[in-house]
Amino acid sequence: MGPQTQPQDWQPDSWRRRPARQQPEYPDPAALESVLRQLRQLPPLVSSYEIENLKSQLAAAARGERFLLQGGDCSETFADCESSIIAAKLKILLQMSLLIVHDARIPVIRVGRFAGQYAKPRSADTEIRNGRALPVYRGDLVNRPNFDPRDRTPDPELLLRGYERAGLTINFIRALIDGGFADLHHPENWTLSFARATPVAEAYQERVRAVADAIGFIETLTGGVSIPQLQRVDFFTSHEGLHLSYEQALTRQVPRRPGWYNLGTHFPWIGNRTRDPDGAHVEYFRGIRNPVAVKIGAPITPDELLALCERLDPHQEPGRLALITRFGADEVVSGLPPLIETLQKRGRRVLWVCDPMHGNTEITPAGVKTRRFERILRELELTAQILQDAGLPLGGVHFELSGEDVTECIGGACGLTEADLTRAYRSPVDPRLNYEQSLEMALHLARLLQRRTRTSVSFAPRSGPGPAAPHAASPAHSDPS
Repeated sequence: MGPQTQPQDWQPDSWRRRPARQQPEYPDPAALESVLRQLRQLPPLVSSYEIENLKSQLAAAARGERFLLQGGDCSETFADCESSIIAAKLKILLQMSLLIVHDARIPVIRVGRFAGQYAKPRSADTEIRNGRALPVYRGDLVNRPNFDPRDRTPDPELLLRGYERAGLTINFIRALIDGGFADLHHPENWTLSFARATPVAEAYQERVRAVADAIGFIETLTGGVSIPQLQRVDFFTSHEGLHLSYEQALTRQVPRRPGWYNLGTHFPWIGNRTRDPDGAHVEYFRGIRNPVAVKIGAPITPDELLALCERLDPHQEPGRLALITRFGADEVVSGLPPLIETLQKRGRRVLWVCDPMHGNTEITPAGVKTRRFERILRELELTAQILQDAGLPLGGVHFELSGEDVTECIGGACGLTEADLTRAYRSPVDPRLNYEQSLEMALHLARLLQRRTRTSVSFAPRSGPGPAAPHAASPAHSDPS
């Protein structure tokens, strides 16, 4: 199919004629409009060239020729806009991608869940404490976490602060990468100061040494000439496009390219709570030229998924649409195969991405929100097997993770227990994999990609009842190497 064409009945504000979920209510509409007017005049945060580059790489991932590694904070905070914290996020994604590239021999697309992940959907509009009800905290883009009427009132000035923090984050990441931070000649720069000597860390260092030896060998063959492709990497940003007024303000037309781009991020996604095919979020997303993703989990029907695909990607543009599955380890076997079968019968190509985090959230007896490493891995293994049985590649993963030494998820080789959660639980909303758990997950993921059947993608209607039930996934290995 050719490039996406601009819908004739779409404008950046046409979403306002649709029911819009998860939108804050501002007490002063005039103040909100003043801020949005300022945002519309500010420079873009990303370029259309970068967006189109990412789209072409995502198209390759849908064919099984690349792999998407997408990860970062559940919800960024303005206070975390610090050089050390940003560098730590970049380091862990670079380390994970090195493990995948080395072990699975597949190019990795690195997408950070940052530089804009400041708004969060919530299950209720209000929060009640000691009989007192206030607006729920919806992320630093909207209001403040302190349980106080003034802090919980949506403040439009925070939209400007969010734009500024996103710009500072993107510019710092670009400066690091352009300055040689991602140079494969010096992966020791990616080591985090608190990293401990563990089997997972040693497995990573083994790969670092192997990569260094390979680079030395290649450059010896070329007479000592350095290979430019080893000195920097492409790096992209993503966030949930939840706050539609903010997203609209950063939606622009650019010279010599048709249509409209969201220039606030490279790769926005629609959350599981706002994916109504007739809703405001889908209406907004269908008109922008960025690659877009949709989180899909229970409850969703094949007909609803097909309607989403037809609205968001009517021309089946390569690299345009990613589906991020988030069913949970107990539901993925029953929930995912019917969706795959429906799209295959229609000959639809999408990028299948697994988010094994959100469907496996639980509350401990002490009232702490957490996730278990083994269940996260189980859903990842099952999703990969289901896709392989259908003749499709697992095209990517979507993790909530941190480069910090946090204690928010249970399990893994580091052996975190419920008792450890209070030691360094820092996420304001959802629990993240910590540094060691993220590296261990990357090692398991590389194994999955090594084992997968390298077959061409199938779009023909299936003659049987649909994708076969997956084989029982192997248990999580205690050996992380």
